[in-house]
Amino acid sequence: MIIKKIFSPATSIISLFIIILFSNVSSKSDENNIKYYSKDEGILSIMYHRFNENRYPSTNIKMDMFEKHINIIKKSNLNFLNPNNFAEKFNMPKSEKEILITIDDAFKSFYTEAWPYLKENKIPFILFVSTEPVGKTGYMTWDQIKEVESYSFANIGHHSHSHEYLIDVSNEEFILDIETANKIFLSELGYIPNLFSYPFGEYSKFMKDYISKNFKFGFGQHSGVIDLNKDKFELPRFPINEKYGELKRFESIINYFPLEYEKIFPEEKQLFKDTNPPRFKVDFFKEQKNLENINCYSNEGDVWEKSKTKFLNNSLTIEFREPFKPRRGRINCSLNDNGKWRWFGVQFPIKKN
Repeated sequence: MIIKKIFSPATSIISLFIIILFSNVSSKSDENNIKYYSKDEGILSIMYHRFNENRYPSTNIKMDMFEKHINIIKKSNLNFLNPNNFAEKFNMPKSEKEILITIDDAFKSFYTEAWPYLKENKIPFILFVSTEPVGKTGYMTWDQIKEVESYSFANIGHHSHSHEYLIDVSNEEFILDIETANKIFLSELGYIPNLFSYPFGEYSKFMKDYISKNFKFGFGQHSGVIDLNKDKFELPRFPINEKYGELKRFESIINYFPLEYEKIFPEEKQLFKDTNPPRFKVDFFKEQKNLENINCYSNEGDVWEKSKTKFLNNSLTIEFREPFKPRRGRINCSLNDNGKWRWFGVQFPIKKN
């Protein structure tokens, strides 16, 4: 594995100290986090990867479809959020929903296909970069990344070094991977990006706690709309590709609003044999209305079905049919709130036996 190449005895001692330190400290997301029913209209984040790379339909979007997505957003009178203003906007209730465009992996097709269109239309976005593949076949070069980064509406995000399944490696190897990317970002850009995207949207509590001490925000790949009560290091995004990017579905997505909650359990999203299925609970705010209209769907056993939910004292629990199967378990919940559709999702990485 790539990350094993960056391991050395000298860094081992330092990393071990960091592991001990973070194992006893809660994440920043638990500190001074706003917890009140805000009626926040939200930030809806959309995630893309490849453009016009038809060999990879699970991560690709055709440019004509991407342009239609952008036009739908414009015709809906929704504003694009400049990521440079994300921290400020996150911490306040928003009276109007905004759209945040994100692109993961810095594939070359982004530069050749999507970048000219985004540049011409001055549409803001975050480009999450993994440092190890930069310059390799199919990926952008550092010169291209620097060109994109020079525009005020473009923001470079941190996407690890190796883009491995980092949840499967040791905590020590995870830290070394992030530290290696940090050194490369400093060398190439002169700074370390403060927005982080988990590779494959997978993270454990340890990973989230570490990211919370070193970055301002962390983005996953579970669906939902961001509001000021969401965990800063578990921010949702709607993944878009050829299968899940058709126009009718996209029009539905951009009309979703936040489904706020006070707390979600378990905090540890990585599931093991003795914690799968999880004891899942969501605590809502007393002021929220129409909660009895919530519907949830989950994919335990690799089959999507309506979840068996129970609602008591502003708390929602789910009785799962069976354990989730590797590699990921998912839950999506929606609420028809007097005609306004609200949504949140959860992703559980499954530890193989």
